[in-house]
Order: sequence, then C-alpha cells, then structure tokens
Amino acid sequence: MFTGIVEERGEVLELGDHRLAIGCVTVASDAALGSSLAVNGVCLTVVERTERSLAFDLSDETLARSALGELLPGHPVNLERPVTLVARLGGHLVQGHVDGVGEVVGLTPDAEGGGSRLRVRLPAELLRYVVEKGSVAIDGVSLTVAELHDDGVSIAVIPHTLAVTTLGSVGRGDPVNVEVDLIAKYAERLIEGTDGRGPDE
Repeated sequence: MFTGIVEERGEVLELGDHRLAIGCVTVASDAALGSSLAVNGVCLTVVERTERSLAFDLSDETLARSALGELLPGHPVNLERPVTLVARLGGHLVQGHVDGVGEVVGLTPDAEGGGSRLRVRLPAELLRYVVEKGSVAIDGVSLTVAELHDDGVSIAVIPHTLAVTTLGSVGRGDPVNVEVDLIAKYAERLIEGTDGRGPDE
C-alpha cells in the first residue's frame, strides 16, 4: 500500500525483455529483494539491486495495463516505498494497481504564477469513480480533482509537486498511469452485489 507521496524521482536505465532498471538512491537504500516499490504508480517487485539502482520484472499484464512500456532510457520516474503502519498518510490510499492509462491534454501555468493546471483525459469506464475534490493517483502522485469534464479531469498542481515529480515535465499527448479511488470501487461493488451466488455456493 502506498500514499501517492513521491519520495524520489529516479531515472530509467534500461527497459527491455520484460525487465526495467531504474537509477535511484533514496529508495534503493533499504530495498530488499522481493520488496515492493511504486514506479510511476505501478507496484513492482525488486528482483535486483545495487546501491544506486533497482531492477524489476514486468509481466505482460503490467505492460498492457500501464504506460511503463512507453518509457525510454533517461526518462524520469516517480518512486515511492510502501507505507508503514506508523507512517503519516499524507496522500490517500493507493494500491499501485493501475486502473488504466490516461492522456495529458495540457499543463497550463496558472495566471497568478502559483503552479499549473493539469488536464488529463481518462478512460470512459473510470470517470464514474472520480468526484470533484476527490483523490486520484496520476503516475503515482496523489492529487485532488479540481474540476470534472465529460472526458476527464483538471487538477491544480502546486510548484513543489511540479518540481519533485515527473508532472512538471509532461506534455500534450503523454500517457499517464491512472489509479482511481479504492473506496469508490469497493462501494460500487457492494451496491451492485455479487454475481448472485450465496455465501455457501
């Protein structure tokens, strides 16, 4: 489980043959083989480590459901270690299970110079889980929805977030990993009910 508070901006060293290698220092300092890490919002398992890098195996499912396959050497990535039971929940509950890939429509500086407005087009099937002033994770960053649109959301991004995450360098048409609110998905499932089978079937 993660919170969407990025700890480090790493750099892609290699991506090929279902293996992703990331250059990093902070998150590599206590990463063990088999431990989890969020890379652009995708929960991955560490399979190799050095003092300055980590490597992960990518399944076909991960490549199909996320934008990780679009990365190239030199690309920055958002990194976060799993939350502990004694950590402050600064963002929101993020599983690292990407629901779909969105598309950046634009990143426009605010008129007053205090940040930027990020607009992202979302897959239609995810829009029902998003509410104004609710939370959404974009490339692993916990963000608050400022405005809803027929095809996506607008988000007010503060200068600090632009500076310490990859969101400061996104451009029109860029793919981004999207994870909608976990509680909304569970609530929908409870309201809809199960597939009709009883508890003993």
